[in-house]
Amino acid sequence: MALRAGVSESTASRVMSASRPVGRETAARVRRAANELGYTGNSIARALRKSRTDTVGMVVPSILNPFFTGLVDSMERALHAEGKQLFLCDSRQDPEIEAEQLQSLLQRQVDGIVISACDQTRSLPALRAAADLTPLVQLDRRVDFPGADWIGVDDDEAMRLVLEFLHRSGVRSAAFVSSAMTNSSTSERLAGFRRHTERLGMEVREGWIVLRDYSIESGELAGQSLLDGRGPRPQSVVCADDLIAIGVLRACRRLGVRVPDQLQVTGFDDITFADYVVPSLTSVAQPTDRMASEALHLLQVASSRQPEDAGTRISLAPRLVLRETTAAAARRDHGEERR
Repeated sequence: MALRAGVSESTASRVMSASRPVGRETAARVRRAANELGYTGNSIARALRKSRTDTVGMVVPSILNPFFTGLVDSMERALHAEGKQLFLCDSRQDPEIEAEQLQSLLQRQVDGIVISACDQTRSLPALRAAADLTPLVQLDRRVDFPGADWIGVDDDEAMRLVLEFLHRSGVRSAAFVSSAMTNSSTSERLAGFRRHTERLGMEVREGWIVLRDYSIESGELAGQSLLDGRGPRPQSVVCADDLIAIGVLRACRRLGVRVPDQLQVTGFDDITFADYVVPSLTSVAQPTDRMASEALHLLQVASSRQPEDAGTRISLAPRLVLRETTAAAARRDHGEERR
């Protein structure tokens, strides 16, 4: 294999074992030669020799949600750059399945686990148990326990960006549509929505807070209940994710509500579809590539940390991406950009 790749045996060994960095072109040449020769190596023997498997487990609430699909892609690319592999598990929004997936990853002796917990309370026992056995980093959603590491977006800052922009464009009332209060993202986004609407003097009626789930169908039902004409309509609907916002837009089309002339709508996550729905969706973008790289760094740090050490929390800045579902005014402040 080394002869075919035109490198020394020691260089070929470093590439295949990922023991030390090797130039990209050289590494690609060695891997291509290995593929051509059908060489796979002995991963079990290598793991025993190095006391690690060069694998990381990842558990997400729903791989069908485009935000988590993007997050998984960012994580896989970050790991690939380090010569590591990803084992992906979908908890299907069920804490019992989540616990089973965590146990399966531990049995595979992964070097660490990255997880976005599906339930703020019911996920706690399984996460704590897994964190006692292997480095564990929470991504996006958070369950609080001593020593827990977490990396995610600043949800309060995201709500500030959204609501200050809406206020500058003339909006004086707002509704909020999200999932039920079962995870930290939902709780913090709702808390930020309440805090900043109150600070800005924007009207929020209790009937305008709609909590269902993260789906297009849920958003459509919420939009229909908010806009069916049986009560006062808000001037804007702030959605906790883009799927909900797309559902609200469907309800607007069905009811003949013009966006953004009669109603402004914002989403969260800036999924790929946000730029392709009609009208295109103003949304909060999360820095998924940086979240993934920071999560990988936290795993590496956690592997050498003492049990009594405090956990690390990293909140990253969101970015407001302005499109056609919001008014054209006031697009110049910090954190905002237009596509």
